[in-house]
Amino acid sequence: MMHSFRTPEGVTLGVEHFGDAAAPLVLLAGGTTMLSWPDALCESLARGGRHVVRYDLRDSGASTTVDPEAPAYTLRDLAADAAALARGLDDRPAHLAGIGVGGMVAQVAALDHPDAFSALTLAGTRSVAPGPVDDDLPDHDKAAVGQRFALPKPDWSDRAAVAEFAAAGAAAFGDDPGAARVTAERIFDRTQGTATSVHLANQLGMVFARLDCAPRWRERLPELAIPALVVHGRHDRFFPVGNGEALAREIPGARLLVLEQAATAIPDTAADDVAAAMLAL
Repeated sequence: MMHSFRTPEGVTLGVEHFGDAAAPLVLLAGGTTMLSWPDALCESLARGGRHVVRYDLRDSGASTTVDPEAPAYTLRDLAADAAALARGLDDRPAHLAGIGVGGMVAQVAALDHPDAFSALTLAGTRSVAPGPVDDDLPDHDKAAVGQRFALPKPDWSDRAAVAEFAAAGAAAFGDDPGAARVTAERIFDRTQGTATSVHLANQLGMVFARLDCAPRWRERLPELAIPALVVHGRHDRFFPVGNGEALAREIPGARLLVLEQAATAIPDTAADDVAAAMLAL
């Protein structure tokens, strides 16, 4: 069920609900759109007795879009959005999950707003902001990134071209091209307006690379005092698995779940396993 949520700061967030609204809340931060969280995973969590809400970050999906090429907010603002949404949806602290760049939002949200969250899941992400990676962490696979960025840019107003571009990009990173094509079509259909910058932000999450993500937060991870799960694809070429392993080492008591057959995206075939691990927190 699709809805919108307006934060105290006046930001509208596009949200989708699964399960019983009276059940404990699991909040899924998009990376950048909510569709980075598979339907199958949301449904599995709901069957497990949770109120599941996935949402779009700013400048993506059905959330507030102003100027994706020059965002006037910071990573800390996105973290505050997550806390406001959690508090607005339930009086109890929520289980917060973030995937990809949404995992960066989730880390900062849990650190800056510890009263809002009871558990943390981080999927396919890392502990440093976009840009140069720490020396001890594996960077993006150069061959995959080269292949991905060598693809001709599509006409962003052409649904079929955008879907084919997404499929080819998924293949470069080891993900399922067919699943990526379908997701890209769904993202396209949800995109507000036809501006190139808006479609680009929705499909590629490029707005995140333009955010002010300072100060660093990696050194604060040992402060986290809630149960945590780190999920990572063994074959992730964008954020190689060493990033997930580092997160699991540095967050006290965190469990690491490596998806042996996965790359960047969570495949539907892994949805029940991921849900079971999340429900066990």
